[in-house]
Amino acid sequence: MGTRTHIKRAKPARVQSARRRSVNAFVDNLVFVFSGVAAVWLAWLVLSEGFALGWYLVLFFVLFWLVLAYLVLPRLHRILTSIYVPDYFIGRARTSDGLLGDPVNLAVMGTEEQLHEAMTRAGWIRADAVTLASSWRIVTSTILRRSYDEAPVSPLLLFGHQQDLAYQQEVAGNPAKRHHVRFWRCPDGWLLPGGHRADWMAAGTFDRAVGFSLFTLQVTHKIDADTDVERDHIVATLQAGGPGIQVRIIEDFATGYHSRNGGGDSIVTDGDLPVVDLSGVDVPADGNPLGPDLDARRDTQARRRPTSTSLGVLLMAIRVVVGAATVATLLADRQEILGVSAASVSADETRALDIFLVVVTVLAALGVALYLWLAYLVFRGSNWARIATMAYSALLVAVSAVSFVEGESITLANNLFGLPLDILVLLALSARSTREWARRPRSETGISVSR
Repeated sequence: MGTRTHIKRAKPARVQSARRRSVNAFVDNLVFVFSGVAAVWLAWLVLSEGFALGWYLVLFFVLFWLVLAYLVLPRLHRILTSIYVPDYFIGRARTSDGLLGDPVNLAVMGTEEQLHEAMTRAGWIRADAVTLASSWRIVTSTILRRSYDEAPVSPLLLFGHQQDLAYQQEVAGNPAKRHHVRFWRCPDGWLLPGGHRADWMAAGTFDRAVGFSLFTLQVTHKIDADTDVERDHIVATLQAGGPGIQVRIIEDFATGYHSRNGGGDSIVTDGDLPVVDLSGVDVPADGNPLGPDLDARRDTQARRRPTSTSLGVLLMAIRVVVGAATVATLLADRQEILGVSAASVSADETRALDIFLVVVTVLAALGVALYLWLAYLVFRGSNWARIATMAYSALLVAVSAVSFVEGESITLANNLFGLPLDILVLLALSARSTREWARRPRSETGISVSR
């Protein structure tokens, strides 16, 4: 009888890549939920300890609000909305926290150059990108009531990504009040419900004031409820801006409704959808520069290190500094500890204690060096380093939680640079923007250490 030869075939690279992505997604989702629960615990520690601090209670309530509004509630909304909010076009944009945002109330036909030309002619100013500098400028401009014509607008998501273009018109030099509209490029071959074509979808609303979000308690712009007025204002300014613009109305495109946007503001619409045709708009060959094309801007945005990643690395750096200070303290106190020991125990026991202190110091120094190396790799975009860091922080949080359940007193005062930092690192490195940036293919990030 002949023998049967078994040939082991190598699995295709696509299968291995898909399996790696599925494992990464599982780990990210697990850490995402775990860090959300940990953030609730952190908020509770802040709140419970604040009542014992007298006049400092006010400061702790401010800290509690910051933790609740910018860490806990956004993470909880993100977890819950991923379960119940549809991930397909329903005529609403979504916030970065997953909440339903502004109504999509305008469609456009035309190229990006024609859209930019028409909006500029109509008196609209393109908004700056959201950066730390532009965010700080809009805060100071709002407080001091200084004009900021190019003030950024918060990111809203449609088709799985944030707006490609945003324009605004400031009212009376007050950045708290403005007309603004976001545009998203439609995917190739995509059709609106009913089979209608569109190159761009847009959401236009009017910012009437600055206030607190009903759902997250964050400081944000509050919009006027009648979004149809802003929709009609955009169309009217485009038509008045120059020739080559045609408008048709898809009546009852959506059922007229009353609802709330991602900030909790009331919104009202009749459900009609104007379709603005800009195909007749002439674009000057040497005027009104738009800047890099859409693909180049998206590529630049994808390559740009997210703020959440930078924040996570900063928190890791603080941990490194604290760890280095601990190692330095061990070295400084070693002789004093040995001197006290020599007065009460034998020479052999003192030598054993000396060896123990040296081993502990060396291990602590190696741990600090390893954590610093991980911080560097996370900063460069390494996905495996991000996962390793999250696993380490999650382990420390879990150990603290077990100790807390068993009755050990865990407070912010005695663990300021331990538990809170670990929870904040988890929140930062498990954020959607961080994980998407770290998990992008090497060819798209240009970073050789990413996996």
